[in-house]
Parts: sequence; structure tokens; C-alpha cells
Amino acid sequence: MTSSALWYRHFGDPIDVLKLETSPLAALSAGLVRVQMLAAPLNPSDLIPITGAYRHRIGPPQIAGYEGLGVITEISPGAACAFKVGQRVLPLRANGTWQNYVDADPAWMVAVPDDISDEIALRGYINPLAAWLMLDIWPAKDKHIVVTAAGSSCAGLLIQWAIANGAASVHGIYRTPSRKAEIQALGATAIDMSNQPAIETLAAQTDIVFDAVGGDLARVLLGHMPQGSSLVSYGLLSGQLFALPDNAQAKIHRFHLRDRLETVSPTKWQGWFDQLWPLLRDAFLPPLAIYDVADWAAAIEYFNQPGRTGKPVLQF
Repeated sequence: MTSSALWYRHFGDPIDVLKLETSPLAALSAGLVRVQMLAAPLNPSDLIPITGAYRHRIGPPQIAGYEGLGVITEISPGAACAFKVGQRVLPLRANGTWQNYVDADPAWMVAVPDDISDEIALRGYINPLAAWLMLDIWPAKDKHIVVTAAGSSCAGLLIQWAIANGAASVHGIYRTPSRKAEIQALGATAIDMSNQPAIETLAAQTDIVFDAVGGDLARVLLGHMPQGSSLVSYGLLSGQLFALPDNAQAKIHRFHLRDRLETVSPTKWQGWFDQLWPLLRDAFLPPLAIYDVADWAAAIEYFNQPGRTGKPVLQF
């Protein structure tokens, strides 16, 4: 039996350095569970490490991908496993999900409830968990909230759950005009990123900014946010760093999901998903744009399109 996987063996543009390689499927190691992958989404957190942006903590060769949905096909003898063959699971914190088979530690594997569809489950980790944890650390109740990159998947969940948690107001800042209607449909007030006067006025009335952009936008927001406010930086989609302006009264907080994972126990980890699944049942998620794994380059090209309306997904 063979397995195909998307490897990067050096850093660079994902289009240039990813390669679909096929090799014999090795025997399953003791203590692990083998999962046949069904589908995996494309997220910024999947692609950015391939460029070398995080070379201080991860290096090639690696199989790409951090989340996805699969079905258990084999359980090694003696594995401490509460799962069964044929069960749908998220094989997380393993050795790359952009491959036909993932061998994973069952302690970090997450069972998918029967009433959760494949379309929800395959993207049930990175964006939902990040949004949920941020709102747990920085509660939205009675706060005026601003979300940048508001057309992104994580931002969409931040908007929905901040409103559900009783935020006084929620504004979403967008770059591409086609995003405006989507943001408004989620219940937020949409603000054009190019409208600096409106952003400055908004910032002056804001309690918490959840920022995935950085760069000039973050600097403008920080320069006008009031005393006691917070900017939570959880991404850098602009590719530009930023610093606290001299006149700033707000505080900068960094959020990286991996920081929370370093100390979490398997029991607490499983409990997080017990709380996430009910929220995801009722959440609005963008439609999927499905690509066969052999067409991975087309999926990345679609991912890079400004204003795209779908979530690109690799199907195995």
C-alpha cells in the first residue's frame, strides 16, 4: 500500500516548494492510530510556515497541513485508545494532514459527533479554537469590539461569538469591497480599510481590537484607541511588523494558538472541543471550494485570490 503527501523540503513560496510525493506506507508504530484523511482546509497557518516565516521553531522537511478530517483505519496493539475503526476524527497535533494517511497519538485525536457534518468538522480546529480562546481571555460582553481582516474565517467566528456573548457593538474592517455584505450579514458594522478617518473615529470608541493584519492598520488603530483598551494581535496578514506609537494609550497583547497548546493537558484539550462543537453547529461558515489533492496548486492559487468567497479544501 502507498500513501501520497504534500512535502516541502526547503522554504519558499508554497507553489514553488510543495511537491506531492508517493511512497510505501510504513507499518503503524506502537501507541498510534492510523487515520485515512478525507479532507483538509487551507489556512494561513498552513501556508505561512512553508515560507520560512517561523524558521526559528519549524524547519523542513515537513508534510504540510495542521488540520483536517479523517476516518480511523487501524489501531496499533496496546494503544490507549477510546476510538474505534471507522470512526470520524480530527487527527490533530500529528505529522501533517496534507496526506492520505496520518498516524496520530490518540490523546490529541478529537472525535467528531454524529450530528456534525463533514463540512463543519474538517475545519473545526484552528480558526474556531483560536476565536473561542481569544474571547475567553478577552471577553466581549458590554465591550465595543473591532475585528480586522473581517472577511476571514477566524474573524467571522469572532464577530458571531462576540455578538452572541453580549458585545455592546462589533465593527469589522475589510479590504475587499465584496466582503462588506458578508460582514453585515453576520451582524457587524462594516468599515472600509481605506477609510482612515472612519477608522480613527472608530478606534477612539473601541475597547478591544482583534487584529490579524498588523502594519499600518494596527498603527493607526493604536494611535487612536483610548486608555484601558487592548489590541490583540493574532496574525500579520500584511506581512508588516508594527510598534506601539509614542502617543498610544492602548495595550498590545499577542495571541498565538501554539502558546496555549504547550501547557494544555489531553483532558482539558478534549474539553475544549466538547464546548466548541455546539457553537459550530449554529455558526455561519463560508462555502467550501473543493480540490482534489492532485490539484493542490490550483487550491493555493484560489486561496490567494483577493475577495474569494469560498474556503479552499483538499480532498483525498
